[in-house]
Amino acid sequence: MKKTFEKAGQGFVEFTVHLARISSLSVRSLFWIFIAPFRGKKLRWHLTFVQMVRIGVNSVLIVGIISFCVGLIIAMQAAYQLERFGASIYVADLVGVSMTRELGPLITAIVIAGRSGSAIAAEIGTMKVAEEIDALETMALNPIGYLIVPRTLAMIIVLPCLTVLADLIGITGGFVLAVVNLKLPFIAYFNQTADAILFKDFITGLIKSFFFAIIIAQIGAYQGFSVTGGAEGVGKSTTASVVSSIFLIIFADLLFTMLFYSTL
Repeated sequence: MKKTFEKAGQGFVEFTVHLARISSLSVRSLFWIFIAPFRGKKLRWHLTFVQMVRIGVNSVLIVGIISFCVGLIIAMQAAYQLERFGASIYVADLVGVSMTRELGPLITAIVIAGRSGSAIAAEIGTMKVAEEIDALETMALNPIGYLIVPRTLAMIIVLPCLTVLADLIGITGGFVLAVVNLKLPFIAYFNQTADAILFKDFITGLIKSFFFAIIIAQIGAYQGFSVTGGAEGVGKSTTASVVSSIFLIIFADLLFTMLFYSTL
């Protein structure tokens, strides 16, 4: 019993310490993005554009394929139930609303967390092991402004764009199944989708993607800065970055869903 409480207490303390450090890092990063430019500190846009290509452009294909498959899956599962009641046309409602409000932002964030969040942790962790971060400080370059801000800013810009793309491709996947398999008219399915999706559904997904972007970038950067023990430490931090990001993304999605469900 004593050992059990000791482990539980130790785990709680470690969680609190990590949470405080991540919060501090996030506050400083957001300061450099939104406040520092008005105080004479320039954003490194050339580094940001490089990260936007790596995070966004290079992820379009995988996000598109997964979103299309998810749209097909939702449409197939919905059609299986709705065909019994002669209500196949409502497949459009289910696919459209679920993609824009929930699955589009969530699937995109999870894919980017596994692909780009891990890359951020590995890059910064490798620099930490090679003492390149110490070299930046020696050259009077702030590691947060030089390393974290471009990646966070790129993530904030790119992830909502990928989310919109995922929404459209996922809805297209449902449309393909409805037209090819369910033999629904194109115009009828299009009109039903347009009537089902409200502007607030679209905005809800974008708001979620904005906070998901911050979570992915900050967790990846924090794990990178926390690397110890050489190459093995880089591997552990990269794995921890993906696991932590996905957990926090799903938890944040739950919180936002509860908030929007009670207010919208």
